[in-house]
Amino acid sequence: MNKFIVECIGTFFLLLTIGLTVIPGSAGVIAPLAIGSVLMVMVYAGGYISGAHYNPAVTLAVLIRGKCTMADVPVYLTAQILGAVAGALTAQFLVGSGTAAGTIDVTKSLIAEFLFTFALAYVVLNVATAKGTSGNSFYGLAIGFVVMAGAFSVGGISGGAFNPAVAIAAPLMGLMDWNNIWIHISADFAGGALAAIVFNILNRDDQ
Repeated sequence: MNKFIVECIGTFFLLLTIGLTVIPGSAGVIAPLAIGSVLMVMVYAGGYISGAHYNPAVTLAVLIRGKCTMADVPVYLTAQILGAVAGALTAQFLVGSGTAAGTIDVTKSLIAEFLFTFALAYVVLNVATAKGTSGNSFYGLAIGFVVMAGAFSVGGISGGAFNPAVAIAAPLMGLMDWNNIWIHISADFAGGALAAIVFNILNRDDQ
């Protein structure tokens, strides 16, 4: 139950921040900075309880890594989706609905989402689960910064979800087209899975 609550709270504030900074459309560089920052602080806040995934693709990566049990997965995914939906609806209530981007390039969006979700999951596994970085104080900063970098880099191409829970909740705020959700979900889960496979290959003595 503690893990469920932490995952729900963290994902809630992630989506709330996305909505409150992106929907108004005038935040400019503030949106990626705010999104990366809220993820960072929520990772620090909940990392010691749940691991602070806040992202189904990260949960998949941690599962493949061997630091999460199959029994935990439904708990994590349910909490993340519920938190994301609640955050999106709250943001919509506070500032109204946004406007989804026009037609997006499917191939470019798939590649963009895949690459930066891979980067996110790869960083999470290395700074938050590896023996070599155990007890470090920078894990939250590293995780928040990779999301911020991704939002700056490919936000204009794919929308910069890097998170299936974000992809599911963003259309509720009018920030994504429901027809494009499959792009984010498939690319994000694939990126998370590959990151775990690569980590396991590179760290055979850290199982």
